[in-house]
Amino acid sequence: MTYWLSHAWLGTHVEPDVVLEVSGGRIAGVRTGVETPPPGATALRGLTLPGLANAHSHAFHRALRSTVQVGSGTFWTWRETMYQVASRLTPDTYYDLARAVYAEMALAGITAVGEFHYLHHAPGGVPYDNPNAMGEALIAAAREAGIRITLLDTAYLAAGFGRRPSQYQQPDRHQLRFSDTTADAWAERAGLLKGDENTLIGAAVHSVRAVPADQLATVAQWAEQRHAPLHVHLSEQTAENDACLAAHGRTPTRLLADHGVLGPRTTGVHNTHLTGEDIELIGSTATGTCMCPTTERDLADGIGPAVALQRAGSPLSLGSDSHAVIDLFEEARAMELNERLRTRTRGHWTAAALLRAASADGHAALGRPDAGILEPGAPADLVTIALDSVRTAGPVPRLAAETAVFAASAADVRHTVVAGRHLVRDGHHASVDDVPGALARAIAALHH
Repeated sequence: MTYWLSHAWLGTHVEPDVVLEVSGGRIAGVRTGVETPPPGATALRGLTLPGLANAHSHAFHRALRSTVQVGSGTFWTWRETMYQVASRLTPDTYYDLARAVYAEMALAGITAVGEFHYLHHAPGGVPYDNPNAMGEALIAAAREAGIRITLLDTAYLAAGFGRRPSQYQQPDRHQLRFSDTTADAWAERAGLLKGDENTLIGAAVHSVRAVPADQLATVAQWAEQRHAPLHVHLSEQTAENDACLAAHGRTPTRLLADHGVLGPRTTGVHNTHLTGEDIELIGSTATGTCMCPTTERDLADGIGPAVALQRAGSPLSLGSDSHAVIDLFEEARAMELNERLRTRTRGHWTAAALLRAASADGHAALGRPDAGILEPGAPADLVTIALDSVRTAGPVPRLAAETAVFAASAADVRHTVVAGRHLVRDGHHASVDDVPGALARAIAALHH
């Protein structure tokens, strides 16, 4: 299969008139200076980038969009609304919702998602006959929507810290669906999950408040034995830091470090409220950082020290998390613009660095270090944005990367290609005919 790209981002610059040869779902060759599409080639007009990686997703949170914008509150009051939606999901309704959400991601140029999955069991915490029915529904949903998935099966065992280091609160009635009761039981269930050509299986620690300290190593070792990605929500809220200090006399980052959780296959999600020592621990262990700016601002979390983390050695990735919006260009833009507001200076990252966070470094965080580049041998995962929309028209093509990051939106995506398959063509999904309708029906089913 052959694609002709009117303009391509090759990691350092925009190159016009590029041909990509595809074989076996991977890029077999890259040729430049081809002024017209070769016979039989598919023309992708606009700026073609490597497919985007959404490194942090909770698919069912998409059902909260707009409904949580009524009134005021905090992260903790938002969480109660989230629990209500979670309580209504079944494997079938979760498949319907996730398929629509992942199709929305495909329309936004996202070719791989990291699904931070903790909704494991039936109401009351009773395992389904198939103990991984919910996780397998997500895997099937991604396959049907045409995007790759790293299912980050999540250990969520407790409701919070207790009064003593060895004492944790039991899960409440909502959290019973999340809990396997012990890390060993979690590992046994998660070990039954199977990957495939579209699916990688990884692990996650929900947070230091949800996995007792003496069980953190079990999760870390499970991931280590499988060379799998390991993710963890880290210091999103100051209340978590305060409770961890009270219970253990150390920060969440130090607690994770002391139990072997940090390392180059680990990604801390949010990493918002950190000490200088925390930043050094994360950077020196090459632990990644996944920033989710649209969710962090939506939940009033705060602005994390992304610049300092990257300088310390932590690779940056991006996620849409609660799906207040699904737009990786907005996530990239917001990371830079948040830093401008915080520091009152401009230009903390180049457009190239922000695109890397949205693509190559995000894919690496999801266990695919060969993805996110337009080079021979890489997966043939592409996204093309229009350069002639009302948002993107005007700038010269050599500034198309800056246009993508600082002006474009998900609405400008014209084409998405996954493993060489033309999944989104001229803004239309090839296998999910009516994505807005699918979203509306799936969400309405949860609110009745």
